[in-house]
Amino acid sequence: MDGAGRLARSTRSPGPRADLKAAAIGAVVLLREYFSRRRARPTPLIEREPPPRLIALIERHVPRRAGSIATLMLLLASAGFGIVRGGHVEELSSALGDSRNALANSAGFRITSVTINGRKQLSQDEVLASGGVNGRSSLLFLDASAVRGRLKANPWISEATVLKLYPGALQISIVERTAFALWQEQGRLSVIAEDGAVLEPYVARRFLSLPLVVGKGAERHARDFLALLAQYPQVSNVTKAVVFVGERRWNLRLKDGLDVRLPESDLDKALAELSRLDKEDHLFSRDIVAIDMRLPDRLTVQLSDAAAKAREELFKKPKKKAGDA
Repeated sequence: MDGAGRLARSTRSPGPRADLKAAAIGAVVLLREYFSRRRARPTPLIEREPPPRLIALIERHVPRRAGSIATLMLLLASAGFGIVRGGHVEELSSALGDSRNALANSAGFRITSVTINGRKQLSQDEVLASGGVNGRSSLLFLDASAVRGRLKANPWISEATVLKLYPGALQISIVERTAFALWQEQGRLSVIAEDGAVLEPYVARRFLSLPLVVGKGAERHARDFLALLAQYPQVSNVTKAVVFVGERRWNLRLKDGLDVRLPESDLDKALAELSRLDKEDHLFSRDIVAIDMRLPDRLTVQLSDAAAKAREELFKKPKKKAGDA
């Protein structure tokens, strides 16, 4: 006790209560660290440092800068996929081709002269455009086989030959199809060749004098029928058009509008009969609108409205009796 009778306080550190509190705090920290380690994900294998033997093996078998090369290939593949997906393949190919041709032209392989043999209907520009040859083309990189294939894709050209004469001359020889007839089908008028190939839509009036064939399938069968019809000028000279009916038989449309319905068979015999009747009886000059020869044993004519009415009136008139004035 002090002199005043009070209890003297100890100058020593706190007793067991302070020790328990520190121990509790330390235990909480340890437990939290323990559970946090258990909850943590295990370190992936790839993040672990590889053993020295594995590193030596990789360095021995993997080329240097393989990573850079792989990255470059990945970038190129991505660019290629984008070009294909975006539909820019033709544009890229054209740009690369133009660059390649520009280098060849600067090296002295520019096409300076072009000779085209055999053209009659097509102009020189049309032939070159069909072959894909333009002012940027170089003789060095010109694919003669590809040019020939493109030329033959033109319906006017049946055969083509392409010859490269270095350093800058190009020679093209073509065989053109001949315009044979005009073909009308579903309201469309086209110029066709003898084999039925459609050459072009009818625009130029220079084809106006060609014979006219009408109907589905007429373009494929017109050559043989027109050759037969030409043997009978009495009929062919007055024929305006030939019509293929049902892909089975022919009709003739004459210049004055008269229709002649021919049979499926014995066309030679029918045309010979038509020619004879016109020579002897002026059949085509009669007042009729149609001649039907489809039945083998008879020929039927259809009168015009005026002729039919006149004939009807004639039969309506009473016959005069004998002895009438």
